[in-house]
Amino acid sequence: MKTKEWLSANFKGDPILWILLTLLALGSLLAVYSTTGGYSQIGKSHGATNEYFLFKQLAFLIVGVGLAYIGHRVNFKRYSAIALPFLVFSFLLLVLVLFFGNEINGAKRWLTVPLVGLSIQPADIAKMALMIYLARVISGSQTMIKQDISIFWMLIIPTLMVCLFILPNNLSTAGLLFVTSIIVMFIGRIPIKYILYIFGIGMTMFLFVFLIGYFSGTGTRAVTWANRITAFVGGEESFQSQQARIAIANGNVIGVGPGNSMQRNFLPYSHADFIYSIICEEFGIVGAIGVMLIYLLMLYRVIRIVKRSPKTFGAMLAIGLCINIVIQAYANIMVNVGLIPDTGVTLPIISLGGTSLIFTCLSFGIILSVSRYIETREEVMSAVVLNTETKTTEG
Repeated sequence: MKTKEWLSANFKGDPILWILLTLLALGSLLAVYSTTGGYSQIGKSHGATNEYFLFKQLAFLIVGVGLAYIGHRVNFKRYSAIALPFLVFSFLLLVLVLFFGNEINGAKRWLTVPLVGLSIQPADIAKMALMIYLARVISGSQTMIKQDISIFWMLIIPTLMVCLFILPNNLSTAGLLFVTSIIVMFIGRIPIKYILYIFGIGMTMFLFVFLIGYFSGTGTRAVTWANRITAFVGGEESFQSQQARIAIANGNVIGVGPGNSMQRNFLPYSHADFIYSIICEEFGIVGAIGVMLIYLLMLYRVIRIVKRSPKTFGAMLAIGLCINIVIQAYANIMVNVGLIPDTGVTLPIISLGGTSLIFTCLSFGIILSVSRYIETREEVMSAVVLNTETKTTEG
């Protein structure tokens, strides 16, 4: 069997999305190897070399792409059945991390898995769980939402509860997830008055938690948020932001070349939050625009899937997971170029991986499952039409 035929038989769904996933994975290996090279604060502090982080990233990618493959082979309708249990499970993880999480830089975001010793970030799991849940509720309420007020509560309570438990230690992730949920509801034709209610209650909740944290003796994260926002509004730059801007300026049009970044030696978290600025330095404007276009092209291809999907759940599932990825990507890019305050969000798949990388890959797989269903359905319908026309002609 030829390579093209083998790929076509085993990798179903939108081929462009598979190509984009491959490009992000390959770009990730190159970027991680470069950013952890030379003087690397993470390598130095752990006694590890950049080869260690390269193979670590490769391992995460193998798991992530493997889950994407498995995810795309599963009929997307099955995800509807696990929506509520998955959401409850992710919520329990958020509760656990709030009380028993590993504290790093004043934030409890990671939970150590017993026996294996691996750390996971429950917020990444909760983001996917909430998108699947919202897709299920919205798809099942298209004809009832205006008459049945209970659907409003089915949307608002899980959304606010998940965001609330993420909020104390990860404002940026909670905020982006809340905005993504609002967008998904709007696309799902939830009445504007309900969306405004949810938005108003959510913003009140965010403000309340912020004030409690800021004025209490333990609100270290709230103080950090306030300082970042105040500094940004006042025109001040953090050390990371300054170094990121220098890296971007060094890149010019075509960059200094792979592995030749100088700012990686000075820029903290160049392998994570600020990896985009190193890409700009090494590949210039060409690389910077290339990364942006990959995420935009992903959004465009998913919009095409949504338009072709005969099932509301499939359409909402695909667009919710896609927007979740794209908004995070552009939030990271905007931080790197100085358009918004530092957030701490990573560049999906490209940044040094972990739970975020694995679940982003799985999101690709679920989107491809929707695409695969549409592709198969259209093939069957075409075969039926062709068979009907053949019988008509013979008759």
